[in-house]
Amino acid sequence: MNRLLALFWLPFLSAVATAADRPNIIFILCDDLGFGDVKCLNSEGKIATPHMDRLAKEGMAFTDAHSGSSVCTPTRYGVMTGRYAWRTKLQSAVLGGLSPRLIEQGRMTVADMLKAQGYSTHCVGKWHMGMDWVRTGEVSELSIETPEQVNNVDYTKPITNGPTSVGFDTYFGISASLDMVPYCFIENDHVAAAPSQTMKLVMNKGGPASYTREGPGSPGFRGEDVLPAFTECAKKIIQEKSAAATEGEPFFIYMPLNSPHTPILPSENWQGKSGISLYADFVMETDDAIGQIMRATEENGIAKNTLIIVTSDNGCSPSADYPKLATFGHNPSAVYRGHKADIYDGGHRVPFIVRWPAKVKGGQTSTQLVCLTDFMATAAEITGVKLPDTAAEDSFSFLPALLGESGKAARRSVIHHSINGSFALREGDWKLDLCAGSGGWSDPRPGSPGEKGLPDTQLYNLADDIGEKTNLQGVKPEIVARMKAALEKIVTDGRSTTGAPQKNAVEVVLRKPTPVMKAKTRKKAK
Repeated sequence: MNRLLALFWLPFLSAVATAADRPNIIFILCDDLGFGDVKCLNSEGKIATPHMDRLAKEGMAFTDAHSGSSVCTPTRYGVMTGRYAWRTKLQSAVLGGLSPRLIEQGRMTVADMLKAQGYSTHCVGKWHMGMDWVRTGEVSELSIETPEQVNNVDYTKPITNGPTSVGFDTYFGISASLDMVPYCFIENDHVAAAPSQTMKLVMNKGGPASYTREGPGSPGFRGEDVLPAFTECAKKIIQEKSAAATEGEPFFIYMPLNSPHTPILPSENWQGKSGISLYADFVMETDDAIGQIMRATEENGIAKNTLIIVTSDNGCSPSADYPKLATFGHNPSAVYRGHKADIYDGGHRVPFIVRWPAKVKGGQTSTQLVCLTDFMATAAEITGVKLPDTAAEDSFSFLPALLGESGKAARRSVIHHSINGSFALREGDWKLDLCAGSGGWSDPRPGSPGEKGLPDTQLYNLADDIGEKTNLQGVKPEIVARMKAALEKIVTDGRSTTGAPQKNAVEVVLRKPTPVMKAKTRKKAK
């Protein structure tokens, strides 16, 4: 943590919980795992997920949890900062593997906060929030893997403003999605092996011939090896930190997985295990990785006071091949409409399972409304931290739900955001979408013939219409007006929690979904 920032935050972060039983925290963020892919959440599901099912049996499963966005970069920003990412310069789409740091200088992260409370902090996995590579020429700031961007990087030089600059003691992972360059592992602030080759990865073995973006990669780097490498690294950290944890020096592991996102490349031992498809195989391997992490805490004697959270950054991608899965009776979105990228619930309603044996009674299901931005406020309440007004502006603690304290639900509404920048507000059973169609990749797609002629607003009562089929905007204008005003206030105030109003980084426009941002050019630093 920057020393000046540490001094600034000290009055807030010094309110540390001194109890020796502060939990270790492991936050596992799957990539494109659908709500319906987890058997314990979807009785009609056909993919075996015994370890996530056991996690739920021994803890609590939330059935109304949502990612901060229906795509990954903005959701990850929200997990780390407790703030909606549409308040930043990233108004639509995602970053690339060579994009610069998104988390603003001076913004407190959950890793900063926990580190200040004496936690050792570790990030293992897919970062995808930008980091600053040494440039050898002009680059497009928010573009994704243009030839100009790929060829103007010195991969031999240390990387700055990555995970170790926002509160993590160590980092091992990849810069972004595994279908984005560079194809190499990163250790702390440098590539583990120079990406000296030009390569591309198969997107889906046995499927149609398609490949990831072509670009630099490390010799011998294989997509099939990435998830096992992350799992082994996290297990090693657990083993190394367990003794200290039992002596009151807890650890935090943020583990954003690369799976089951494309390229759909399960390890050889898992290929064919599901009897359904490679995607289903990859989900099963992901579940096994989670099981290995659970067992590592158990074998090292720290399971009782370790808080494990398993969730996903958004809904399942259409790359999973919904039609093929349907022939086996499986729907990754379960009963919800849409999928990754969409404003509909299939885009952002995600699995969310928590185990903490010391505090959370097993076998529980919660209908409490939760957003992944809530992780920061929850971690703060667990550790006794009073957050400043300038941090976690959209984060509500779900600790009362974990402890069975009914009637203390803090979050009453949540804002959804699609890949093209469309907004929605959920309040109780009502959901207001400020767009005519999906705002994403399912029909009616933005600008498609199917979207033309539709009302520019959608209103659904999820209690009666969980599949979002009947638009009530024309018969409930008073609800539309009330919810639109509430949404506008949350945007204008710069926060959805109580506290002093804050500024958004850029102007936020509700009614006009932003297209993919035009590239900004910046010159090489001299």
